[in-house]
Amino acid sequence: MKPDLFESPDYYNIDDLLTDEHKLVRSAARDWVKREVSPIIEEAAQKAEFPKQIIGGLAEIGAFGPYIPEEYGGAGLDQISYGLIMQEIERGDSGVRSTASVQSSLVMYPIYKFGSEEQRKKYLPKLASGEFMGCFGLTEPDHGSNPGGMVTNFKDAGDHYILNGAKMWISNSPFADIAVVWAKSEEGRIHGLIVERGMEGFSTPETHNKWSLRASATGELIFDNVKVPKENLLPNKSGLGAPLMCLDSARFGIAWGAIGAAMDCYDTALRYAKERKQFGKPIGAFQLQQKKLAEMITEITKAQLLAWRLGNLRNEGKATSAQISMAKRNNVDMALKIARDARQILGGMGITGEYSIMRHMMNLESVVTYEGTHDIHLLITGLDITGLNAFK
Repeated sequence: MKPDLFESPDYYNIDDLLTDEHKLVRSAARDWVKREVSPIIEEAAQKAEFPKQIIGGLAEIGAFGPYIPEEYGGAGLDQISYGLIMQEIERGDSGVRSTASVQSSLVMYPIYKFGSEEQRKKYLPKLASGEFMGCFGLTEPDHGSNPGGMVTNFKDAGDHYILNGAKMWISNSPFADIAVVWAKSEEGRIHGLIVERGMEGFSTPETHNKWSLRASATGELIFDNVKVPKENLLPNKSGLGAPLMCLDSARFGIAWGAIGAAMDCYDTALRYAKERKQFGKPIGAFQLQQKKLAEMITEITKAQLLAWRLGNLRNEGKATSAQISMAKRNNVDMALKIARDARQILGGMGITGEYSIMRHMMNLESVVTYEGTHDIHLLITGLDITGLNAFK
């Protein structure tokens, strides 16, 4: 295994905008990725296996619920710290970042935000430590971009609910201990329920034959007359706005994470362009290769500033869903284009597992689609600036 020589680009001295705590948090995550993820991730991706041995390390660097208060096991950090952790983890691999994103924003966040005090105390500390792993059930076989059309439902059966339905494309589902599931009540209102592994009628078949996110475990959630205790209903918010708030948090993390993938591709391509010689000189000396590299660092810098500003807005409670959509769409699209250009700089070597670029490219093909497709996020921006709804 080649040593991880990654050096983070900072063309506009954005580090000057970060606090010492931000830098310490980022350094801890970066060092961990170099030590624990980089040496194993190519083999894990080739084998299509999630490396479960890293779960404890993710917990130790605060990747699970970093902004959850310390009284519930979180690190009590701000939103920029959360973003920086996601950036460093996705620099290692998008699938590993997906595991952390789901645990933080789609499982711990709704339990903290919408759950009862009993639910917070029961689940959050174990999720923060990695003792419990969770997943988030919103997307269905026939309802992706239109989650409000879901058919998964629950009915009142006295001292419990009966849950029926199915979810798919669920990160972490094959090994998750709990699932935060969104389903419709008999009145048609969407609610969140905590479903625990071992409940009769609940199964989590794994999705195989993926070309993307191969080091991430993806699966389904099947509910066949599952008895869910009434105390497992999230009591403090219902309606589609509840899961969408969770997605806002996750999309924010993705906006930062994609920068990490782009940085890794850029750093790899820059290093290669300086070392690889053709026609008697390094290929980095040719104009077209310099054009690619110059455009890469420009787009990364723009994305860094976009994410940093969004992080401040999140810290102040001022960030809108539309602003988060813009950052997610822009930064993932940016990273995907950089991965493709970086692959060209490496030529044939760019498709091999000796370098990370092709793995990042394949992963980003999923990231550009999940938690809101590129097109859907464009329409969210369009609605926000025109006031005209193009969804219906």
